[in-house]
Amino acid sequence: MKYLALIPARYASTRFPAKPLAILGEKPIIQHVYERVSSVFEHAYVVTDDERIEACVHAFGGRCVMTGTHHKSGTDRCYEALEKLGAGYDVVVNVQGDEPFIATSQLETIKACFADAHTQIATLVKPFLPKDGLEALENPNSPKVVLDNNNYAIYFSRSVIPYLRGVDKSEWLAKHTFYKHIGLYAYRCEVLKEITSMPLGELEQAESLEQLRWLQAGFRIKVGTTDVETIGIDTPEDLERAKNFLAQQA
Repeated sequence: MKYLALIPARYASTRFPAKPLAILGEKPIIQHVYERVSSVFEHAYVVTDDERIEACVHAFGGRCVMTGTHHKSGTDRCYEALEKLGAGYDVVVNVQGDEPFIATSQLETIKACFADAHTQIATLVKPFLPKDGLEALENPNSPKVVLDNNNYAIYFSRSVIPYLRGVDKSEWLAKHTFYKHIGLYAYRCEVLKEITSMPLGELEQAESLEQLRWLQAGFRIKVGTTDVETIGIDTPEDLERAKNFLAQQA
């Protein structure tokens, strides 16, 4: 199985412009991500439409693929990069460029999903813990997932799923294992081609979750489980939290 790990990175971000180049512990965020990903995958590239990010990646010795500016999602950007890099790969792994603490164990877990020959797409979840609290569980910015008995996704939602009928909400986390979606994806190459040519789905538009387009179209999403909590960086405030987290690790 030959894996291609791609790290989409945009310069233009509404909430945090130039985010990939922001410094975290003496390195740009994108360098942290690249170094972790390239330690697991031999073929790893940053994928961007911005020459400043390209220059940064080359400066620290990384590999980069330039793509068009028209893409609506990282998934679309990954497919253009795959086309540019050529055939010969079996699976594309899509790692968010704002996840400087992505764990090697998480990357290995998503690789392992493809030991199942039926896996078309793979992603990760993390169980909510009672200590996380009801506020974290009900946060619509933290999508939830329900799984079947073979660890395939049944549905993703910004609402709490499943609803525990007859159980007080204060007891939900103690009575049931809820799963938080971790936005790391991998796709067989032929599947990536299909899903990037599909129109928006009704469920996708309702919940604003891209993966619902794939589920609604009948694709199967294998789900691996991680216990690692990462810190994604969407805002300058997130960067400050990440700096504090990094300082605690030192």
